[in-house]
Amino acid sequence: MRIGELARRTGVSPRALRHYETAGLISSDRAVNGYRVYGEGAVARVANIRYLLDAGLTLEDVSAFRSCLDGDLPAAPPSPRGLEIARERLAVLDARIAAQTAARDRLARTLAAASDSA
Repeated sequence: MRIGELARRTGVSPRALRHYETAGLISSDRAVNGYRVYGEGAVARVANIRYLLDAGLTLEDVSAFRSCLDGDLPAAPPSPRGLEIARERLAVLDARIAAQTAARDRLARTLAAASDSA
């Protein structure tokens, strides 16, 4: 299938698919006209990439899962490395949430003080 068909079937933009290919997460062959041609297995592979990205992982994190992207990733037991990556990413997300909460609280206090003095 060509990139447009893969995009339609997975709900992922052609630009994102090219990005995944550049990152080495999916691969294609080239037709004689130069178009990318993907195998049927690319649909499941892209779904697994999206599953991991939606869980908060980065493309760099996802690359550690290359060997299992073709299987039923959500049903597979996590590997020790997968758990380590997930814990690291969770710590990063927790730190970002804490920083955003602190910024929100500062802004709320500033607005409250401005309202009290107005």
